[in-house]
Amino acid sequence: MAKLLIVDDEKGIRDVIREYSEFNGHEVTEAEDGMTAVGFCKLNEYDLIIMDIMMPKLDGFSACKEIRKICDTPVIMLSARGEEYDKLFGFELGIDDYVVKPFSPKELMARVNAVLSRRSKGAESDDDILKFDGLEINIPARTVTIDGERVELTPKEYDLLFYLVENKNIALSRDKLLSDIWGYDFFGDDRTIDTHIKNLRSSLGKYRDYIVTLRGVGYKFEVKD
Repeated sequence: MAKLLIVDDEKGIRDVIREYSEFNGHEVTEAEDGMTAVGFCKLNEYDLIIMDIMMPKLDGFSACKEIRKICDTPVIMLSARGEEYDKLFGFELGIDDYVVKPFSPKELMARVNAVLSRRSKGAESDDDILKFDGLEINIPARTVTIDGERVELTPKEYDLLFYLVENKNIALSRDKLLSDIWGYDFFGDDRTIDTHIKNLRSSLGKYRDYIVTLRGVGYKFEVKD
């Protein structure tokens, strides 16, 4: 059972998501605006947040920014708008998925379970700290340090870095990264991966060159023997 926080100003939508979530065995907390959601996250821990974008008091994007200062709980964003800009902006904030209204509750639950499954698998992996010069990566603890200083990444940047490291020295296409990290056929384009790689490299600072661009293919985490 997972603890879900459902954030939407439309009670009817919250009711539908609650019904399907509880049917799938999850525990549900509801919030009708972003400000309330941020307050809940300061007081409680959740396994996943389902959040609308267009809400009173504090919109979903702003709420996500504030929540990221508190925790790295996975976020699935809901929106009546399907513009590519909104999707890319959401992924840059570190959300894990983006669902356009109207949506199928069954599909939403499938995406919820996929996100929870990926997070669970990450927690059960090898707990050794991986060291690459001054870059240290602890996959199960989801921590990254550079020369002893903790670096904060978005959830998707963590997932991307861990996947690259687990497949070090292997050429990974953008399609492969999208499929294996997002876990389903992606609705956007390759720029999502490129944006995350750009942000990840910026966070890694002087160790950014471990992530090598393979022109016309994708990327790899390159470690020289």
